Amino acid sequence: MENLTRFSYFLVLCLFAWSSSYAQQKTVSGKVTELESGKPIPGVNIIVKGTTAGVATGKAGEYTIALRDGAEVLIFSSVGYTSREIPVDGRAVIDVTLEAYVQSLKETIVVGYGVQRRSEVTGSVSVVSGKELEEHPGFNALQSLRGKVSGVKISTNSGSPTGSNRVVIRGVGTINASTNPLYIVDGVALDNIETMNPNDIQSVEVLKDASATAIYGSRGANGVILVTTKRGGTENGLRLEYNGDFSLGKLARKIDVMNAKEFMEVQRIGYENAPIFKNYAPGQEPVIDLSDRRLFDEQGNPLYDTDWQEEATRTALSHNHQISIRSKGESGSFGAFLNYTDAEGIYLNSWTKRASAKLVYDASLAKWLSFGANAMITKTWANNVSETGGGFHASRAITEVPPIFPVKWPDGTWSNSTQISGFTFEGQPNPVHRLLEEDNLADGIRLFGNLFLDFKLTSHLQFRSQFGINNYLSENRYYAPTDMITVGFPDGYASISNGKQTYWQNENYFTYTREFGSHRLNGVLGASWQQNLAGGNAMSARGFTNDFFSFNNIGAASTQNPSTSYANDWSMNSYFSRATYTYKDKYTATFSGRMDGSSRFGMNNKYGFFPSGGVSWLVSNEDFMRNVEAIDHLRLRASFGVTGNTEIGLYRSLATIGSGTTLIGGQRVARSFAQRLPNSNLEWERTRQFDAGIELTMFNQALLLEVDYYNKLTYNLILDRPIPTSTGFGSITDNIGSVSNKGIDLKLTTRNINRENFTWSTTLNFNYNKNRIESLGLNNEDIFPGPNWVAGSQTILRVGEPVNSFWGYERLGVWGSDEADEAAKVGAIPGEAKRSMEKTIIGKGIPDVTGGLFNRFNIGRFDALIDLQVSLGADIMQQFLATAEDRQGLTNGISTQLYDAWTPGKQNTMVQQIRHTVLSGQNLQPDTRWICDGSYIRGNLLSVGYNFGEKILSSLGFRQLRASLSLENAFVIHSKDFKGYDPESSTWHGDNFGQNIFFYEYPKARTLTFGINVRFK
Repeated sequence: MENLTRFSYFLVLCLFAWSSSYAQQKTVSGKVTELESGKPIPGVNIIVKGTTAGVATGKAGEYTIALRDGAEVLIFSSVGYTSREIPVDGRAVIDVTLEAYVQSLKETIVVGYGVQRRSEVTGSVSVVSGKELEEHPGFNALQSLRGKVSGVKISTNSGSPTGSNRVVIRGVGTINASTNPLYIVDGVALDNIETMNPNDIQSVEVLKDASATAIYGSRGANGVILVTTKRGGTENGLRLEYNGDFSLGKLARKIDVMNAKEFMEVQRIGYENAPIFKNYAPGQEPVIDLSDRRLFDEQGNPLYDTDWQEEATRTALSHNHQISIRSKGESGSFGAFLNYTDAEGIYLNSWTKRASAKLVYDASLAKWLSFGANAMITKTWANNVSETGGGFHASRAITEVPPIFPVKWPDGTWSNSTQISGFTFEGQPNPVHRLLEEDNLADGIRLFGNLFLDFKLTSHLQFRSQFGINNYLSENRYYAPTDMITVGFPDGYASISNGKQTYWQNENYFTYTREFGSHRLNGVLGASWQQNLAGGNAMSARGFTNDFFSFNNIGAASTQNPSTSYANDWSMNSYFSRATYTYKDKYTATFSGRMDGSSRFGMNNKYGFFPSGGVSWLVSNEDFMRNVEAIDHLRLRASFGVTGNTEIGLYRSLATIGSGTTLIGGQRVARSFAQRLPNSNLEWERTRQFDAGIELTMFNQALLLEVDYYNKLTYNLILDRPIPTSTGFGSITDNIGSVSNKGIDLKLTTRNINRENFTWSTTLNFNYNKNRIESLGLNNEDIFPGPNWVAGSQTILRVGEPVNSFWGYERLGVWGSDEADEAAKVGAIPGEAKRSMEKTIIGKGIPDVTGGLFNRFNIGRFDALIDLQVSLGADIMQQFLATAEDRQGLTNGISTQLYDAWTPGKQNTMVQQIRHTVLSGQNLQPDTRWICDGSYIRGNLLSVGYNFGEKILSSLGFRQLRASLSLENAFVIHSKDFKGYDPESSTWHGDNFGQNIFFYEYPKARTLTFGINVRFK
């Protein structure tokens, strides 16, 4: 017992001695690595917070630091990386990862024809990494980019998996030419990147101002989107990776259409009101007939109450798979990327599929010569469901087909709106029938590739020669069956069309880089040749005895329509240069210019010159800033330049000949006729742009701010100028008119919390844009460009107003019973819409403010993203209210027809009195009732991910394993006056002035996606 007591005293004494030494000093060791690559970072400063004591990491990123009593937090910092504060919490080993700071002075970004240090870029360039794009699961690369770049408005016009997107950078600056930016993928121009696999993208650079885009000359006025795709391995050895996701999509919102009972109540009231609007002889007043026992019971109640929105939509099941194989050796690298995507739309039988393969090879053939090649083939096939509501497509029919009809009759045949006695409904096939049995198949094959040779002529001079090609083949096959009214009835209709496009470009340029003392010089000088050839043909026929052949034997039809074909081409020859000079890493000047020659323009203006210049001042490198501890980085920049827009129709400067047929002596003969007068002076639309920006980083990279002010003027607009009719023509294509865009781009990132197990950062992208038409020809006459529907053009171009201004009447209310005499003066009666006497501008489809708000969280092994999209200041023209509310009886519509309609007892309303269109006519005019506030806030994406730990990875043999769950289109906050599916849309695709004009729409889904990422060892 005594020995035990002595041992206890000895143990306590040892513990006391150990704890005393611990209170005085202990050591912490570990390794610091880069977050993205896992590579060790040498030279990282590690300081005990609140002291000056510190060490730096060695070559392998290792460190050991002695701590004294009270030391609780270590600060890890290094130039080019985001600093972190890590609590010690009694640990002896602390391994830390640092994230590369995106505005490191030596970081390079892709610009036109090469790369530049970010600190030397005098233009406005935004960068989005491939990792950020992959946060947003989806088929379309443009949708993944939405909201991530200030000044770039990406409108997803429908929920179709084959749907279109509209991209506008810093406002609409044209009227007849394209508003699309120029897409450059690995140095090769593409018309769009919608079918491109987002997983293939390494980074996207968006060039927004003239200093950045002028090197693309006549094609840079709408901005340039540079896409760099993934290449071979960056680490020795072989790396295999798999990315996959699985999605469930459901209709996010329903339109409040009437059910069968409500629809029949509108019918009953419409019949009762018929004599109010039209004189009927006594005893001849219309009487509703409810005797059709297929639809009504003995009491006249409808037997069916079909929810067409429910019947025509489904839970869409989609999946996407990506495999990448990368390797790197001593003299080269290789990459292979395979993708398969099967995306379903929420409409029945609406789908698209994509299979793509991409091969990349880079090699150092000699010390003075390197080689690279990139080949990609993409196959897409789809069943297209129209994004528009015209022509009784499903998007319209699910609202308008009466709910009293079943999907199928008891005998299994399809119903349609004409199969009833005693009523006159508009002839429409039911949407389920059309979706399931109408074929609208589209196939496409794109072969894209480029290769280059880099010659290192001297230590300062390089020469690159590169060749790129984009070849696209398409085929569309359509068939409407014989029992589908308004489309195929009574004898079916089939068509086939084929198209081909081959684009090639060859570019050769020198790059000179040199540093001498405090001076640094970078120069580019080169030439470019490019050509695009396109052609196609189409055939169609009607008159099939049955649906057996579909479009597979058009010769079986009794009526063959004339076949058509086309062919066209355009070409360009260009010379370009850029010079960048930097002094003392503080002052930079850039000058660039491009001479473009295009076949599209007049003989006297084949070539145009597009210059730009920019300067920047890295203020934070000045001596007087050394003691300003709060500011890490401060740079001011400004630029001015001229760019062009060559994207107009072909042959617009030439006198063209049209052809057709005519009847002479009872025989159909060929004829030719002059279509257009020539204009040998026709030239590019040009855009002058001034940009001034500031880049600011503060508080040890805790706050990053980038702000740009821009002022754009597009002049020489290509419009049809009226000419005397004595010429035999009404107009000639000429350069007249101008449009301005002024605004502010802002990007703000705050690193709110930056601890070892918890980080939180917020990024705000914001753009304010003011668009204004400055001139329209000699006399500034109004122009009505369409879309034309119900009373002519529903937009107007007027000097002093923005483009995409809506044109119509102001609805002042509904004529009341005590206003009968006043209403009669304008040919109206009480219960009809009261409108202004003259048309006026009643709204605009262009927003004032767009942006995105991103909150990113890392909590231990979990990460989360909250992505919000914002659009403010635009209006929506709800064209569908013409048939869904203002017109009754002929089709179904929204419930306001019944519940908000004018009656003698309820006269304070904007909805007209119920009148049956067939029995009483209708009162339709575009007016302010159709207009609503188009502002919205969208929960674009909510996601959470988990990175599995080393123990699980070792047991599975993986290098990395991540699982994620995301909800896309989680919610949309919009005006209560909006009656449609989604406030971001258009049913007038390809029309520069149709944005935010809806005649029904393909609804968007709310989509839940499970994703997995695996990197194999």
